[in-house]
Amino acid sequence: QVQLGESGGGLVQAGGSLRLSCAASGRTFSSYVMGWFRQTPGKEREFVAAIRGSGEMTYYAYSVKGRFTISRDNAKNTVYLQMNSLKPEDTAVYYCAVALAYSRSWDDYDYWGQGTQVTVSS
Repeated sequence: QVQLGESGGGLVQAGGSLRLSCAASGRTFSSYVMGWFRQTPGKEREFVAAIRGSGEMTYYAYSVKGRFTISRDNAKNTVYLQMNSLKPEDTAVYYCAVALAYSRSWDDYDYWGQGTQVTVSS
């Protein structure tokens, strides 16, 4: 029903920036909450940011607040994660996901992208 594809990951030095994109296919993109999560081996999938369908409300994990910005372009069926002032602890596979309502819990999201690797060197 909804398919997601992330892009924009890569290798960056500490203090640098990356912009992740997630393109969605499917109907009623604007009705969904879009979220970004990240995961490293041996750790739980961690909430990063989310944005409601209207784009008016955004939410961030404390660890990224002030550094990351989530946005969406409903006309293009795309959500973005602008990551600035990157730290080595931001290294992870980043996933975009879709939920019916706002949540910080990974198990409340119904659709997932394949993930994109972000590596921040010290």
